[in-house]
Parts: sequence; structure tokens; C-alpha cells
Amino acid sequence: MEQRGRADGGVAVTWQSVDEYLASLTQRGCSPDTVRAYRRCLARLYRFLPGDKLLRRGTLELWRGELLQTYTPRTVNVNVSAVNSYLEHIGAREFQLARPLPPPEDDQPEITRAEYLRMLGRARQDGNERAYLLTKVFACTGLTVQELPCVTARAVAEGRVEPPGGEERSVKLPECLRRELSGYMSRHGVRDGPVFVTRSGQRMSRTAVTDCIQRLAASAHIAPGKGNPRCLRKLFHGHFRALGAREHRARGGAGLDNGLRGRVFPPGCGDNARRGDDDDWSATR
Repeated sequence: MEQRGRADGGVAVTWQSVDEYLASLTQRGCSPDTVRAYRRCLARLYRFLPGDKLLRRGTLELWRGELLQTYTPRTVNVNVSAVNSYLEHIGAREFQLARPLPPPEDDQPEITRAEYLRMLGRARQDGNERAYLLTKVFACTGLTVQELPCVTARAVAEGRVEPPGGEERSVKLPECLRRELSGYMSRHGVRDGPVFVTRSGQRMSRTAVTDCIQRLAASAHIAPGKGNPRCLRKLFHGHFRALGAREHRARGGAGLDNGLRGRVFPPGCGDNARRGDDDDWSATR
């Protein structure tokens, strides 16, 4: 933990504290690629800081403006998120930059809930449990491919995934998905570390994860461009926004409870499963 000076004096960014933070990411199950990406983000910030390497109020906003001259808003948000997570780790949340840049208009095609369920059905027919669960993880949690290694045996046991980004990025695993992941781990002998690994025990690469889902989508006759982790994540976030809007209306326009995410039944989980729309894997074999 860094020793901070006066509130207006800023917080010192040191490589010792950065290395400690990156080590904590590894302990939480993040892949080497993810840890290297975070190191690059923090290195960009370090080069931007003045000679005393103090990060003061307003520093991140200035840094973000400089990054925008070179990078897209999405990439800039990734960099700022990495720094926010680091600041959380060293106990300097007051220096975080809270509001991300709005993303550019996204023309990525959207997969429908019916198409998503068709993918799950196809995976069942093919006996492809890994593709089934990968599809469900992205659609039921909103995690990114980079965050998939954080779905570990410990995360499944605790029912919560904590990817880089601090408490606000903590993602609850729906009970239906947690049950299925537990069964998968038992059948494949996964006792610790990431749930999704290769035959040699290594973490699945991002390319392998995307390829697995794309092959399943093609087999389920889903249009090219829809069958990928990003579209499945959009399905989750679309469901979350719709649920939030309904609760907002039900409260007569009152603010949403911060715990809303913990009560969400994502598409194909929870309430849908209880209606029989989406029985778990073990019930279909």
C-alpha cells in the first residue's frame, strides 16, 4: 500500500507498487496476456507523469485527453480502467477517473435470445459441453474474452468472479451457471486455476475461445458476425438495461438499487431456466 501525502499533494506511482498490483492480478487468476496489457497501460501513465511521479487530482483527465490524440475511445477507456484498478489497489480511489468515455456508435450485429438458445441447443446435440458453457458464460455474465481466465475454480466455489477493476467489476455467477460449471469441473478434473483450459492444462487463448464459439454458431446456422463473445456480451447488457428500465419504472422513476446486478437473471439463466426454456447441461445428457 502506498503512503499518500496531503490530499492536494497527490499519490506517488512507483514501479514497486505496480509490480505488487500486477502480482495480485496473477493471484486472482488473470492470464499472462491480461497482466502484460495492464502493465503497458500503467507504463503509459508512468511516462506521462512529471519527474516526481505524483498523480494529482485532474491528472487522469489530462492523460486521457493526450491518449485520445492517438487511440480510440474504447482503448482509452481500457487504459483508464487499468489505472483505476491500480489506484483501488493502493488505496487512492479519490484520484480515479470515474466516468468512461462514451463508446462510438457500434454497428456490431446483435444476436437475439432465440438465436442464443439455438446455440445452446446445438451444443447439447453435439455433446459439446465446453462450447455450451463458454457461450453461457459470456451471455450470463457480460465478461470479456480477456476476463475469462478469471473464471476459476475458486470463483465458481464463491459464486463470484472478480476481474481487474475493483469491487464495481465484481460479477455474480447465476446459480444455474455455477451449478453447470461445478459439474464440468468435476467431470474434467479441474480443482484449481482457470476452468477453461487446453488438454495440456494451459489457459485457452483468446483466439481458441472465439473460434470455439464461432464454430458452434455456424453449426447452429447463426449469421456470420453474430456468433462471437462480443455479441453474446451485448445480449447480456441489453437484458440488464431492459431489466433496469423496468425496475426504474416500477419505482416511479426512483434511482436503481446498487445491488441490482446481483438480482439479475441473465438471458437463459435463472427465471428462464425455471420455466423450462433452458435446462442445465446435466439434465439434458
